[in-house]
Amino acid sequence: MGKPTGFKEFQRQTVPYREPLVRLGDYGEIYTEPDEKQLKTQGARCMDCGVPFCQSDSGCPIDNLIPEWNDLVYHGRWREAIDRLHKTNNFPEFTGRVCPAPCEGSCVLGITDPPVTIKNIENAIVDRAWSEGWIASMKPAARTGKKVAVVGSGPAGLAAAQQLCRAGHEVTVYERADRIGGLLTYGIPNMKLDKGVVDRRIQQMRDEGVTFVTNANVGPASTEYASPSTAHAETKNIDPKQLVEDFDAVLLATGATKPRDLPIPGRELKGIHFAMEFLTANTKSLMDSELADGNYISAKDKHVIVIGGGDTGTDCIGTSLRHGCASMTNFELLPHPPAERAADNPWPQWPKIFRVDYGHGESTEKFGKDPREYSILSKQFIDDGNGNVAGVKTVMVEWVKKDGKFTMNEVPGSEKTWKADLILLSMGFLGPEAYLAEALGIECDARSNYKAEHGYFTTNIPGVFTAGDCRRGQSLVVWAINEGRGAARAIDLHLMGETQLDAPGLNLPQQAAHATQV
Repeated sequence: MGKPTGFKEFQRQTVPYREPLVRLGDYGEIYTEPDEKQLKTQGARCMDCGVPFCQSDSGCPIDNLIPEWNDLVYHGRWREAIDRLHKTNNFPEFTGRVCPAPCEGSCVLGITDPPVTIKNIENAIVDRAWSEGWIASMKPAARTGKKVAVVGSGPAGLAAAQQLCRAGHEVTVYERADRIGGLLTYGIPNMKLDKGVVDRRIQQMRDEGVTFVTNANVGPASTEYASPSTAHAETKNIDPKQLVEDFDAVLLATGATKPRDLPIPGRELKGIHFAMEFLTANTKSLMDSELADGNYISAKDKHVIVIGGGDTGTDCIGTSLRHGCASMTNFELLPHPPAERAADNPWPQWPKIFRVDYGHGESTEKFGKDPREYSILSKQFIDDGNGNVAGVKTVMVEWVKKDGKFTMNEVPGSEKTWKADLILLSMGFLGPEAYLAEALGIECDARSNYKAEHGYFTTNIPGVFTAGDCRRGQSLVVWAINEGRGAARAIDLHLMGETQLDAPGLNLPQQAAHATQV
């Protein structure tokens, strides 16, 4: 424990973002350089709890050793801090930037005071480690002769690939897009996660021996949800059954890429796009040509409505603002959250409270008000007479709790028409695209995800495993890392009969003879 009375003496102070109107002029990361003294002070606020809920079931999904590296930062032992951080997290620079920090929601100090700035400290540790040259490739002492194919290069696939490679297996990662990284590359905008941050991890994995294959679509071609990152003449379709034959194990980490649609009248109009279609095109054009090629959906001078909240909705807001949109409105179906925890939302549950993310703050600075409109239901998209969207008709809704469940009722007389030239649908994802499961005969669950039990990650096809959003449904980057590490452990056990790989939250045998489901 850094300072026994630190949590009493010091107030929470986060590392600030760059000024909103300044950062709107570029796609550089929104973060400022942290002050080491401030980080030390914030580390001193960690209470060394008897039971650190920050790394419990309700806190960090990868069991980060948070009190330990908070203490190390307080004492200035940064080199040791990165070792503790890497013990449980392959990619702390990803989670340190984009994770909503469930650890902070479960911080014991948060019962009475603002929680420790865990996310800021995590990010500072790994950024310093890179700048000091402390992070290097970790090649295995020997190779096992076993080959593993990983389909999908998002955080789950990358975490599994790195763990399996370090265990000595020959790992090949297949990615249907033209760049490695999955949603880390094309789903999260540069201002929140610079692609150089992703690329340096990819290079580390290459140096360790992981092979990456891009423009490789495993399964028959799927055009229903095609994006600019996958629409290439050089994309090759790879027979998944051949992969199963050629490799000792196959891991499916394809993500949940099927977006939730809004099938109301007028949906066919031009100018209505899925959020990922919008974000992917922008990032690809930015990386290809600094947007000079024009191969993206521009929000410049347009009245933009983002339907749906969450991180993806915020990213749509931030990207549209950087294009120079004429106005910004964000529809939220749920009611306005409270400023403090509600009685039915006690600690250590994730606090369902009002927050202002970077895109909301930027929109407020530019247009003078928060862009969000709550308890609003879209009813019809309006045609401009030429097949283009001109607006959307809505109605307010009232949420009523009955028998422990909330129901939604439309409010009579609350109909309204909103002007819009560009509408972005950001309402989450329904699961993986079906074509790969159909090609292999993989059994899916009731939500269309690949069916496999957490901890074992085995599908109904022998030797085929699955992890990440395609197994558990749409989730967080930190949960993807949890799944990837867990799947790597299960695959290593399957291939070798024993394993020394760690996996978060799993108390499973290290010998295959005792693992009845492997």
